[in-house]
Order: sequence, then C-alpha cells, then structure tokens
Amino acid sequence: MSLDVRPVTYEQAGVSLDAAEMIVERIGKVTESTRRTGVLGSLGGFAGCFALAPGAYDRPVLVSSTDGVGTKLQVAQAMSAFGGIGIDLVAMCVDDLVCTGAEPLFLLDYLAVSRLDPDVVEEIVSGIAQGCRLAGCSLIGGETAEHGIGDGDGAGGGSGTDVGSGASDTTVDGRCRVLDLAGFAVGVVEIDRMLGSQNVVPGDVLVGLHSPGLRSNGYTLARHVLLGRAGMSLEDPAWQGAGNSLGQELLLPSVIYTPVVRDALSTGGIHAIAHITGGGIPGNLKRVLPPDCDGIVNMSSWDIPRIFSEIQRLGDVEEEEMLRVFNLGIGMIVIAGVEQRDSVLDALNRPGVEVCAIGRVKEGSGKVVIEGMDG
Repeated sequence: MSLDVRPVTYEQAGVSLDAAEMIVERIGKVTESTRRTGVLGSLGGFAGCFALAPGAYDRPVLVSSTDGVGTKLQVAQAMSAFGGIGIDLVAMCVDDLVCTGAEPLFLLDYLAVSRLDPDVVEEIVSGIAQGCRLAGCSLIGGETAEHGIGDGDGAGGGSGTDVGSGASDTTVDGRCRVLDLAGFAVGVVEIDRMLGSQNVVPGDVLVGLHSPGLRSNGYTLARHVLLGRAGMSLEDPAWQGAGNSLGQELLLPSVIYTPVVRDALSTGGIHAIAHITGGGIPGNLKRVLPPDCDGIVNMSSWDIPRIFSEIQRLGDVEEEEMLRVFNLGIGMIVIAGVEQRDSVLDALNRPGVEVCAIGRVKEGSGKVVIEGMDG
C-alpha cells in the first residue's frame, strides 16, 4: 500500500474558507438592515459590541436568553424552506426576554452545518434579520461552524469558521442541511420595572395571545404522529379540505409578541408574562405564579387551531399530554391587574396578534388549574 503524499487542503477535508468569505459578503447588507442605536462597529469583528446610552437608565438590568428551533429544522430541511426558521429563532429568544419587561437590544446566532451553501445561509440570515427588525433588536454577529460531515470516509471535520451569522451545509446526498441553529439575545430593563411573580395578586386576569401554529415546540411528537404513525407526507393537505399542505402548516413562522407587549407595558397594568413554549400552558404559567396563588385557565375561551386536534386524533394523544407538549393556540399569557384589564386588552390587540381574556388568578398554592377541557 503506497502512501499518498500529495498536498491536502482544508476544502478537500470538508471545510471551504472561500465559501465562508463569500457568505460574509452576502449577508453584510442583511445584518446592517437590523442596525439600531447603540451598535458599535460592523459585521466581521471578533465580537459584537453595544453601548447603552449614558443617562438613559437609572438602574439598568441586563437580561439574557438563549434558545433554538428544535426539530422544526428537520421539517424545514425536508421542505427546503429555511427563511421562516430565522423568524422562529428570534421569537424564541426575545419573547423570553420580554417576560421580564426587558427591551431586546441585540441578538447573535450560531449555526452548525456540514458544508456551507451561500444561498441557504442567506435565506436563514434574512429570516433572522426580518425577525430582528420586527422585534426592534439588532443582529450584531454570530458563528457558523462548518463540520465537513458526509464527505467520503465520514470522518467528519469541524471548524469554527466565523462568518458573522447564519449558515447551512451539504451532506453525502449533495443536499444542503442545517445541523443546528441557536440564538443568544440580550435586553435591558430598569430594576424597578421588572415583571414577575412578585407582582401577581389574587384577582389578576390572564390575557392570552393567540398562536396560529406550533411555534417551535412539540415537533418531535408532531412528526412522530403525523409523518410516522399516520404516514402522512409533507405535501399532503394538512387535513381534509385544508388550503395548505402539512409542510406549510408545520412551518408557519412564530408570531413575535415582543413589540405589542412592549407597547402595552405603558399601561402600567401588566404584572407578569409567561411565554408558552416547551411545557405548554401548565408548565410555563406556573413559573410566574407566587406560592400563594393559582392560575385558572378556561380552555373554552379561545379556538384551538385545527393542527392540534389532528395531532391528538391521529396519535390518540391524551389531553393532559397535549397540554404539556403544545401551546394549543396560546403563545403567551399576560397577567394584568383586574382594573387595567380593558386597557391592557386594547393595547395588546394589534394587527397580527389576537388576544382574549382566558382566566384569572385566585388564592391558592402556585398551581395551574385547567377548566373547560373536552371530556
């Protein structure tokens, strides 16, 4: 056996530095479109910098969050449609921040791929930038790691190719694949304006912000039921008579609630906020309840989107499990003072966001009680 002594390049091993440089050039304008006051420098540095305006805050608290989009990535991969998951990423991060009352300032992303594809990278980053513009924050940088997976011997590779933001990859079948996508957001709030369980009292009302779809939670169960057990295709109608395909239904971008919530804070009537993600309404609402209060949620007060009933029917999923896994049509719950109920509802009721009163707070022991369920 003879030893191959020909020179080897990084690209032959599975990582393209030329593609990384091309991506930086292509996404520069995209990220610049999210620029807001406070951002220092531009894309391409070793770190993103942000300066708080002198005197703008008395006692500022920096608030941080990180999240991803879960196995919704696999649906996007199968559909070759990546733009919406960028919006999802922003929503998962900034809608956590606003639960403290914070204003989102900036976001960074991390994308792991097997081989860079500039077109897919640009699609993802454009979606992230769109989400940032909606949320009022700036995309100030990130990391794309090209791992070189699926090339020949399957040994993989790995790199920390820093292209500022977003990315994608290719596997042995030649298709572009995204391995993981995560976001990291930072916001700011005055310490005496922070929201939370310390503000919640018996008599407060629960205001639900509608979610038309799954957002970015429960996709492992949804895929198991719909694509596995039921044998559906992503090209099939989402249900009999549906006007969109199952894939389109599952890729509905998450509503970003932060802008309307930030506006509604001016009413002074918001005490706490729960972002309904993994764990559903019971698991997330209890995080903002004091130990001497219960949250009473009336499930009959809103229409549950059809996709959830299809998952429950086709998978024979019990109601309790549906509640623990999915948002069931409520992506965020705002807890407001009873006297400010109407003003908070009016402030939250803006184009693109449907709201309704869904329950109340009463004396108790920190539990979430669900009423109005079928059966």
